[in-house]
Amino acid sequence: MIAVEFQRAGDPSVLQLSEHDRPTPGSGEVVIHVRAAGISPVDLGLRAGVTPMSKSLLLPHVPGLDAAGVVVEVGAGVTTVRPGDEVFGIVDLAKLGGATAEFAVLATWARRPATFGWEYAAAAGTSVETSTRSLDLLGVKSQTTVLIEGAAGGVGSAAAQLAVARGARVVGSARPESLEHVAALDGVVAVRAGKFLQRDLDAAGIGHIDLALDASGAGTIPALVALTGSPDSVVTIADFAAAQYGVRLTRGALAGEADGGHGLAIAAELATQGRFRVPLRGTLPYSQASAAHSLAGQRPRWGKVVLVNEFF
Repeated sequence: MIAVEFQRAGDPSVLQLSEHDRPTPGSGEVVIHVRAAGISPVDLGLRAGVTPMSKSLLLPHVPGLDAAGVVVEVGAGVTTVRPGDEVFGIVDLAKLGGATAEFAVLATWARRPATFGWEYAAAAGTSVETSTRSLDLLGVKSQTTVLIEGAAGGVGSAAAQLAVARGARVVGSARPESLEHVAALDGVVAVRAGKFLQRDLDAAGIGHIDLALDASGAGTIPALVALTGSPDSVVTIADFAAAQYGVRLTRGALAGEADGGHGLAIAAELATQGRFRVPLRGTLPYSQASAAHSLAGQRPRWGKVVLVNEFF
């Protein structure tokens, strides 16, 4: 099969197409014929060689954590889908990739509704899982007021929409140049991050924030603790200095935490109702993977970039 790979860490130009063996599913896994694969911040960091996980990466490496496609083979114990079913989901995160190929193995998935386009579904997996896990840790429910810091990004935009679906009052913050993407999310109050935050909260008549999710890693944890009144009311997915403030950093399955994969089916159902969407920054074919990674890394970051399998 054809796959996107890199043989050494570096800038996006290290990405190339190469031949790989078609994968087989393990117990509880499925193999899909990939229609599209999303690009995540983890993919960018691994390719650049700037994350701690880069040291353990086996090369050549096929990037990609998220994909959508048609099931072609199921592993032992899989009874919820069969060959021919359309799904979207996440690879085994311990392998740190494998999605950007003609065929990929998914460890977590949900059925793709016809109203959830391939590119959008391909970009959803890890953003939805991370958002669901974080909202569960915070205990977001109806009538709570929650601030999503970094609501223009992939995880932030997903978390804002899933929190709205739970009945929460949702405030989404972003840099001024990205704020339009937050304002486009139904049911979300858009405010400027940083020095403008308190001013915009006052202008919107929001007197208190019950809970906060930091999806930006921009060093705002002290401010979020002050807003909510307690470090227990804040969770971050991106600030590795969180512990010094008593705030929880959630890292998911790689840290042995409870999985948020049940959120994929919820997001799929919301998508059929027009209540969940994935903001897409761009779609490019596998043969332009370098350009796609360059686009995904451009600031200000918002939404997701997706690679489409032109060999399907």
